[in-house]
Amino acid sequence: MSALLIENAYVAPVAGPEIRRGYVLVEGDRIAALGPMSEVPGAGGAERIDGTGCLVTPGLVNTHHHLYQWASQGLAQDATLFEWLVTLYPVWAAMDAEVVHGAATAGLGHLALSGCTTSSDHHYLFPRGRGDLLAAEIEAARAVGLRFHPARGSMDRGRSRGGLPPDEVVEPLDAILDATAEAVDTYHDPSFSSKLRIAVAPCSPFSVSSDLMTAAAALARSKGVRLHTHLAETLDEEELCLEQTGVRPVDHMEKLGWLGEDVWVAHAVHLSDADIDRFAATGTGSAHCPSSNGRLGAGVARVSEMLRRGANVGLGVDGSASAELTGLAGEMRQALLFQRALNGPTALTARQALELATLGGARNLGRGHELGTLEPGKLADVALWRVDGPFASAVEDPVCALVLATAQPPLARLLVGGETVVEDGELRTVPHDTAGEAGARAHRRLTRLARERGVPVTPEPRRDP
Repeated sequence: MSALLIENAYVAPVAGPEIRRGYVLVEGDRIAALGPMSEVPGAGGAERIDGTGCLVTPGLVNTHHHLYQWASQGLAQDATLFEWLVTLYPVWAAMDAEVVHGAATAGLGHLALSGCTTSSDHHYLFPRGRGDLLAAEIEAARAVGLRFHPARGSMDRGRSRGGLPPDEVVEPLDAILDATAEAVDTYHDPSFSSKLRIAVAPCSPFSVSSDLMTAAAALARSKGVRLHTHLAETLDEEELCLEQTGVRPVDHMEKLGWLGEDVWVAHAVHLSDADIDRFAATGTGSAHCPSSNGRLGAGVARVSEMLRRGANVGLGVDGSASAELTGLAGEMRQALLFQRALNGPTALTARQALELATLGGARNLGRGHELGTLEPGKLADVALWRVDGPFASAVEDPVCALVLATAQPPLARLLVGGETVVEDGELRTVPHDTAGEAGARAHRRLTRLARERGVPVTPEPRRDP
């Protein structure tokens, strides 16, 4: 069994007290021990990493993304969510498996460089005849080396049925259920050390029928997998839900059986006090995506209040087309600043922000007993941040230096199951430049395919009236 010993680092386990000068011992894919250097065990033969000047945290967990959107960044820059979707649906309709693989390679590589060791992905758009899109992103995740939780998404309610997406990008209900069941049966690995788990994820109340939501929940629960969807992202969504169902989004989801410990939703911006209490009582989690919500002008989720009332919250970077080049580490800072801007300087602490990005995310994915903290027996998903740079070294609190820094501290090492994915700020699985170029090629290919379909993709310069 291979072993690795990180020494002389500031250790922030998230669970338990922080250790000013400590060690973390990794054996195989698990954390074997951690503690102060005065108690470091013998570790003959272990690879030793000098963590002097570094902060050790659990690897970050991303609980909401749309990796394919890496190929469509920078479009509809001043749009609301609904305007943005209407603009981009025709572009995304041109994607194929090659686009998805390249976009996922770049997106997951970028996440790794921001300290992320586990990422979900909500892929809900499957144009007909474009190859196996889910397999394409799973292959990319295996190459990059992150734990991956793809959520097999779906839409069955196009414009002809009162939905938002064009009919060409939606699927029949029976086909969705068959494809989702096949994805779970083919890929889902429920084991403790799993690097691949599938969730069931109809897209959103304005693109999915109630029949699909109900059937998807039944399918997921019959197979023992988790449920994910968008919810309460904008006031437009709330107004549409009231118009079409007579109730607000959380009430609608409750009627459909979509609140529970096996459910996490994206955004949850527009929640009432009663909604938050229902989330807490039922164990329903949420993925807070502050940069995307800000970019689209959707609002600010009531994260401080959700935590105070006992609801679980994790972080997500959301799709790269609504949060361009956003890394997960930076979302900790965004979450903290947004809450404080609304509710004062004690609304969210740096350590609470770190917990959102680690244990909160692990709980969203149903993996709080495996991931999200540094504890003996948990999986060795570990981030080692260098906080002793010529400017950062003036910040005495390493957690503050990580969470509040405008520029993310460089990664000295990122481990996933004890295996090195990033070292000295460079990817060590997929070649660093190769990952970036894969995303650029995906963008060029999607642009060409969309233009061949008569869809303009170049953003027009804004003209003042």
